[in-house]
Amino acid sequence: MDDNSERQRVRHQQIADAAIAVFAEKGFHQARVSDIASRAGVADGTIYLYFRNKEDILLSIFEEKMDELIVGLKASLEGIVDPVERIRTFAVFHFGQVDRNQALAEVLQVELRLSNKFLKEYRPKKLWDYLGILEEIIRDGSATGVFRPDVEPFLATWAIFGALDELGMQWVLSRKARRFTVDQTARAVADTFLHGIVRAPQPASQEVS
Repeated sequence: MDDNSERQRVRHQQIADAAIAVFAEKGFHQARVSDIASRAGVADGTIYLYFRNKEDILLSIFEEKMDELIVGLKASLEGIVDPVERIRTFAVFHFGQVDRNQALAEVLQVELRLSNKFLKEYRPKKLWDYLGILEEIIRDGSATGVFRPDVEPFLATWAIFGALDELGMQWVLSRKARRFTVDQTARAVADTFLHGIVRAPQPASQEVS
């Protein structure tokens, strides 16, 4: 990579990081391009050398961060064979990202959903790729007899992710101290889906004659 390309890469990242901070602080609709430029320490016009508009900045953040999440998730799962542990690892990884970078989590969990373009026009392929890893775990678990063969992988994937996503949003929005740790929450969600909440029937007691 030549010096000019490296400078462009650094400036692009500088603007994206500033946008994350501004979107989390002010909200997507209230944030202005000039706010992002000021936070990044660049002229307003410089923003448009890298992004078309504010929506483009938001979607670029999503694309780039999802790429990073996919790489990190695959690394976390590496060497884990048991589908049960792989699902637990997925849950712990997902919540860990929310916990470690709360500004980014607020942008992805809350502000992204306020974008009409994201909701109506954008095809979130990177999100599908991320969830595809979970779907593959469920599919493999069913194929190897660890999970029930009648489990529908697509529906199970979205059910698990829906629970993780909703709890993640509550974490982002909550101003109170959390009742549970990241690990406790992740494992509770995973185990609820893995084992259910119905108590296993107890064997009938046998009377001694």
